[in-house]
Amino acid sequence: MAKVAIVMGSDSDMPVMAQAADVLEKLGVDFEITVISAHREPDIFFDYAKTAEARGVKVIIAGAGKAAHLPGMCAALFPMPVIGIPMKTSDLGGVDSLYSIVQMPSGIPVATVAINGGTNAGILAAKILSTSDEALLGRLKEYSENLKNDVVKKAEKLDQIGYKEYLAQMKK
Repeated sequence: MAKVAIVMGSDSDMPVMAQAADVLEKLGVDFEITVISAHREPDIFFDYAKTAEARGVKVIIAGAGKAAHLPGMCAALFPMPVIGIPMKTSDLGGVDSLYSIVQMPSGIPVATVAINGGTNAGILAAKILSTSDEALLGRLKEYSENLKNDVVKKAEKLDQIGYKEYLAQMKK
């Protein structure tokens, strides 16, 4: 059974939502992913959100743009954590989505990551699950160690070849 549900209001959100799926896959976390609209198909959405717990879902990651109601509606219907990803929009650059997701009424919290923050949403979902999963916690620690090692390697390379060559190699 999927432990994380990844939902988006439009398939145009897929590149960002795929970042969350990629991280969960790397960390060995089961997930399901779908396109669902709280506005265009409210009956289907209500059923999906209300049955998520029975399907084994422990965390929902919901991405939405503009009015961005999907994360909040998930939080209203699903009793466990919901992580909102505000999508960058052409109209207001995603600030509209961000405000819509973070300004939830008291009693209906939605954890919110950065605009287009799919990777961090996946990591946060895994961290939530790791509070009761020692093996996952170990994989998260290894993931963090790898991030640190990547930065150390880049700093060493910069020291060896200098900033001009480093920059030139970045442009290739």
